[in-house]
Amino acid sequence: MTRLLLTVPEAAKALAISRSKLYELLASGAIRSVRIDGSRRIPYSALTDYVDTLTEIKEAA
Repeated sequence: MTRLLLTVPEAAKALAISRSKLYELLASGAIRSVRIDGSRRIPYSALTDYVDTLTEIKEAA
């Protein structure tokens, strides 16, 4: 079963980017996240939405 929420390192690994790049994307609002008791978690759906957006931009160009 796919986990619904990922930690920052897990999400960065899933996207094959660095943690610092992921934090930049979170800060800019490109990827959604939630905070649970002070811990940041990234919904799996936020990663797929981000990849879909990148794909749409590339196809439009």
